Amino acid sequence: MNRETLPILYHDETLVAIHKPTGLLVHRSDIARQETRFAVQILRDQLGRQVTPLHRLDRGTSGVLLFAFDPRLTVDWSTVDKTYLAVVRGHAPEQGEIDHPLAPPPDPYAPRAPIAQPALTRFQRLATTELPFAVDRYPSSRYSLVRLDPVTGRRHQLRRHMKHLAHPIIGDATYGKGRHNRFFGEHFGVSRLLLACLELRLPHPVTGLPLALTAPLDGEFARLIRALDWQHSLPEHWLTAE
Repeated sequence: MNRETLPILYHDETLVAIHKPTGLLVHRSDIARQETRFAVQILRDQLGRQVTPLHRLDRGTSGVLLFAFDPRLTVDWSTVDKTYLAVVRGHAPEQGEIDHPLAPPPDPYAPRAPIAQPALTRFQRLATTELPFAVDRYPSSRYSLVRLDPVTGRRHQLRRHMKHLAHPIIGDATYGKGRHNRFFGEHFGVSRLLLACLELRLPHPVTGLPLALTAPLDGEFARLIRALDWQHSLPEHWLTAE
């Protein structure tokens, strides 16, 4: 029986970065108790060493995921630049900022409701399309490819911020629109959340040297980009060669 492995983007004595596939949890969660596959477990078995995630990606989000071998190692996330790519409903504005506070999920054991925390996301529209299908109440349907650069790191920040902007991410079962999600599944064979962490840029937490990590789009996401003829809107290193 072949043991599952994860694509390694970077590996040194203190850090390892992987390309997390969509649908994989980072670690055990009460939200999905039935799950038996976790990035932490797979990578630990793959390398034969304990690993500690330095940040999180939602289950449906693919892309760069960074781990440390020493659980005491930390990263100053105020020094980290993160770049995501998403497909959203509608023609988003060309660029802008979403400065909208977000409250953490309610805690049934907390005596008070959680307080909203500052949350900031910068975005840039990279491409658009209008498809001749009446998915909603209009005779055609519009979609955009957007670059997202979160300045803060709140839970579900990008998904919630794009919903706040009235351009929810395709494939988002919680904050998106079901009929558009179903359309992408039926017409393009896409069943995933169309959100990916493409790049992390940070000073190495031990050496201080610049570290740039890239996880190119692949699979369903990459095929969709080509199907919509959006590949020319992206740097070549953001797409795998097929």
